[in-house]
Amino acid sequence: MDEGVDPTHMCQRLVDRVTQSRQLMAVADPELLVLFEDWLDELENEVASLFKTHGPLRADDLAQKLGLSQRGANFLISKLKREGKLS
Repeated sequence: MDEGVDPTHMCQRLVDRVTQSRQLMAVADPELLVLFEDWLDELENEVASLFKTHGPLRADDLAQKLGLSQRGANFLISKLKREGKLS
């Protein structure tokens, strides 16, 4: 995946903005948001499963396994650790 564009980071910024802004929520397409949230949930579940199977992974290893940028993998690892879903 092109390192110049990090779709995971872009999507996280979208989620943050939607969460922080009722005005944006009013104009966002609810069906699109549901699809995005479903995709992110599946990706997070895959990361958690990989950590259970292989133990803690470095961001570059996770990025390679999932076809993500290293920044995207770092984001997912940090997010899941912050939420207590990874140790």
